[in-house]
Amino acid sequence: MSGGRRDGGTRGDRRGGRRDRRQKRSRRPLVVAVVAVLLVVGALGAWTVVNDGYLFGIRTPLAAPDYEGTGGEPIVVEVPQGNGYTIGAQLAEQDVVASAEAFVRAFNANPDAASIQPGTREMKLRMSAESAVALLAQNDVDRAGLTVVEGSTVAQIEQTMIETGWPEADVKAAVADPGALGLPAEAGGKLEGWLAANTYEVKPDSTSAADVLKQMVALTVEELEELQVPKERWREVIITASIVEREAPDDYRGEVARVIQNRLDTSEVLGMDAIESYYWGKPAHELTREQLSNTTDVPFNSRRMDGLPPTAIGAPSRASVEAVLDPPAGDWIYYVTVNLETQETKFTASADEFQVFKAEYQAWAAENGY
Repeated sequence: MSGGRRDGGTRGDRRGGRRDRRQKRSRRPLVVAVVAVLLVVGALGAWTVVNDGYLFGIRTPLAAPDYEGTGGEPIVVEVPQGNGYTIGAQLAEQDVVASAEAFVRAFNANPDAASIQPGTREMKLRMSAESAVALLAQNDVDRAGLTVVEGSTVAQIEQTMIETGWPEADVKAAVADPGALGLPAEAGGKLEGWLAANTYEVKPDSTSAADVLKQMVALTVEELEELQVPKERWREVIITASIVEREAPDDYRGEVARVIQNRLDTSEVLGMDAIESYYWGKPAHELTREQLSNTTDVPFNSRRMDGLPPTAIGAPSRASVEAVLDPPAGDWIYYVTVNLETQETKFTASADEFQVFKAEYQAWAAENGY
């Protein structure tokens, strides 16, 4: 089964100074758009790239134009609010990087990329994608508080707080005591997925790490209550929405949510790379065939386990929560992102039609030099 990736919808304007974030950055999903459409796995036909562009030992057409080195002449650019592809497209247009696709791959490979902030930055023309991401991740911009990006994991949020100035010991101590953060009983003591993505008007010298995390938990609870989600569904909705957040292209959250529900209803394994990617702590295209095998005995093996993973895999946006609560009708089981630039994604209940979509993607990839 294939997974695609994202992102446009966000939590939007909220109480407490929440900013509209209609295009978000995320680590996953982009990864899914680029990689989770390339490997047929088992009866469900999931497609993903493993071992840096090799499919069962055969080289796949994944190469994207990229420059070498750290660049030439300086240039001032406006880094947009958005995901890796949104940022990469802007930089490619100004010839900072050679292509958005190369930037996306470097973005997904850099653990610090999730903390990249929008704003005016001085960069250089014709940088390698890797060096561009590394420079942006330094975040040499004025910060208006603390920004938590949709899809961020607890570990990534910890790192963002530490880099922003909160003492590492304070952050880790607060995370280690979720019961003191107002975490609801429905979370089962698991903080993952309950730290709401948002821009928080807080600073290390005026707000403790624990108080910042309390705000994040409180915002998640507030949203669930606003959306009138029954408490007995809170955990299920947060976990499912976190998968949608990491899997779905911007315009297809609802359809991906429906695929997840259909697979659960028909006792199909989920088979979605974003889940294994979370567990192993690396982009999906870096996962080995062994890590993606249905014989690997780990709690987040989506090709082996029944039902949902034991925890969320990141912070879901409000848009992803809404998609889970009200997905469109459909009998889809498979999906393929057939165009990585537009992120057009096609859905089907037919294994034969899935193969047609796969061929469509391959034709597009060959024509566009992937």
